[in-house]
Amino acid sequence: MNPEGFKFSVCYLFYLRFVKVTQMHKTWPVLKHSYMFLLISSQRTGNTEANLPESQEFLSGTEDKKMTRFTDFEGKTSFGMSVFNLGNAIMGSGILGLAYAMANTGVILFLVLLTVVAVLSSYSIHLLLKSSGIVGIRAYEQLGYRAFGTPGKMAAGIAITLQNIGAMSSYLYIVKYEFPLVIQAFLKVDNEWYLNGNYLVIIVSVAVILPLALMKQLGYLGYTSGFSLSCMVFFLVSVIYKKFNIPCPFTDFNVNDTAIRLNVSAMDPGGEENPACIPKMVNLNSQTAYTIPILAFAFVCHPEVLPIYTELRNATKKKMQHVANISIAVMYVMYFLAALFGYLTFYGNVEAELLHTYSRVNPYDTLILCVRVAVLTAVTLTVPIVLFPVRRAIQQMMFPNKTFYWPRHIAIALILLTFINLLVIFAPNILNIFGIIGATSAPCLIFIFPAVFYIRIVPKEEEPLRSVPKILAACFAGIGFLFMIMSLSFIIIDWTSGNSKASSGH
Repeated sequence: MNPEGFKFSVCYLFYLRFVKVTQMHKTWPVLKHSYMFLLISSQRTGNTEANLPESQEFLSGTEDKKMTRFTDFEGKTSFGMSVFNLGNAIMGSGILGLAYAMANTGVILFLVLLTVVAVLSSYSIHLLLKSSGIVGIRAYEQLGYRAFGTPGKMAAGIAITLQNIGAMSSYLYIVKYEFPLVIQAFLKVDNEWYLNGNYLVIIVSVAVILPLALMKQLGYLGYTSGFSLSCMVFFLVSVIYKKFNIPCPFTDFNVNDTAIRLNVSAMDPGGEENPACIPKMVNLNSQTAYTIPILAFAFVCHPEVLPIYTELRNATKKKMQHVANISIAVMYVMYFLAALFGYLTFYGNVEAELLHTYSRVNPYDTLILCVRVAVLTAVTLTVPIVLFPVRRAIQQMMFPNKTFYWPRHIAIALILLTFINLLVIFAPNILNIFGIIGATSAPCLIFIFPAVFYIRIVPKEEEPLRSVPKILAACFAGIGFLFMIMSLSFIIIDWTSGNSKASSGH
């Protein structure tokens, strides 16, 4: 007998003590059937709650009660591991392009833009968590369903799927083209089979990514996320160290000795500092506009927020907001320091991919080669984190009323990784398509969807349509549309001009 049934039995026995014997005999059949009905109903309720389908992710009105909050398990991931996972989701390969962004905006303007984007990202997560708390749902797709029905659910699911498949493809492209160069530089070999990037992508996917992607819960990846972030900390420390070891102007390894010896001093002949080695506080040029999308998408983590919220131990909206704020703050500091010291090393000569600029100084520098390995490790360990929301979105769209099932869980991961590997190996130009997709889906996931879901889900009785919070949310959605138009415009300009300057933060 479950606890509810036991309580009812005790209450019923007390009740029998206070009724008359004659009345008890008259009403016994009715009471007996009522008792049995409530007892069976209580048992059925307990069994039903243990087998809720994956789409029914509802909470009670109070978040502080200890109860099973989600599909088939209670959140068990610690606060620190949740910070690691969300930080790893934020930290994409876009950090390699931030020094280039600073070179084209100036130190002060870059800092202002980065601060604004960090605050907007935190506000966006606040909108998601507020909407989630009101309806008791912790799935991005189900928020879309609650706001706009099936079209909203499908829009959110498709946006998450396309955005994260694009991100995973870009990470594996880095493995494909960077890993062979690192192996070749370390081993000093040529024409070996293991220098084929296609083979390396398959090996990394099978040996590293797939086992991690098969984990049942996202929280288990907290340790690998922590290691991934430590690799990026090593990257940051190396960038700071190299600032004080590379002269300005730097000597290009690929230029002949005569050219190398020209203008190698940071001082002009008259004793004044070389203008090429003076940082610009504000810099507006033809490339400045291209850096805005890079910064706007630097904190993309929104598809991972609600899954991490689901698995957070003793989860409340306030606690998850703290997780998000700490993750964003740590990434904000790392982003700024990496951009600042990368820019102060090469100034106007910094390239869109920072590590390529170091290769111009010395392609066989052991420290930079180790940094390349660290970056490769970090982006590889980020792929499983990004895969989880895609699998969840597919389950929400195709199997909304199914409970957790290991064969389906494994099959979706295998199909996704196989598909991404095929793209990376056989469709090297697909990144252009994903550029369009990222410019469309990223503003939706960061700005537009959280705002419009909030406006639709929060009851008008609580916040009227013309209330300040909903007006701010509407303006926030407008910012998203503006970023989308800007990003698409720059990509189209790149295609027509034959350049490739606009990119997203991931």
